[in-house]
Amino acid sequence: MPSIESNQLLLAAAAACEDKKAEDIRILALDPAESGLTDYFLICNGTNERQNVAITDEIELRLKREFGVYPNSVEGRRQGEWILMDYVDFIVHVFSAEKRAFYGVERLRKSATRINVADLNAELKAALSKRKLRKAITPETQKKTATSKKSNVAVKKSAAKKVVKKTVSASKSVKAAAAKTRTKPSAKK
Repeated sequence: MPSIESNQLLLAAAAACEDKKAEDIRILALDPAESGLTDYFLICNGTNERQNVAITDEIELRLKREFGVYPNSVEGRRQGEWILMDYVDFIVHVFSAEKRAFYGVERLRKSATRINVADLNAELKAALSKRKLRKAITPETQKKTATSKKSNVAVKKSAAKKVVKKTVSASKSVKAAAAKTRTKPSAKK
């Protein structure tokens, strides 16, 4: 089962392909029994070699900038007809239209499941929300919550004591002032 992080990388790479106007973008989830090599293939093609290089440059730049991840290897960039980028959990294939038809990578991986970008995105969002929910209910967060509640109660108690002290001292000063005013009129008589 691929990790959430590898799915995020894969979606970012697919978005980079779309931004550079790659054609026929496909994500293939490979059968683990058949391929111990990687989890996914991201396959697309450009209209010419310069566009293929631009697509791979955008993928590399985006994954480096957003995730700090570099490909393990990049092959075929100089020729630009078939560029392969190895990100371990997934491999990006950027073809020219002729080379894609000739090699037929999708045909070679018949047991692979084609995944829609929207489906992968929905799956990723569900996994992230599940992770956040699990983090919210961990024993550590329960302890932190209990500790913070205790400290909040302690702060409220100390604030209440200060209010009581101020009220008591204020009432004492009022009583003292009242006593003085009572004694003064009687002293005048």
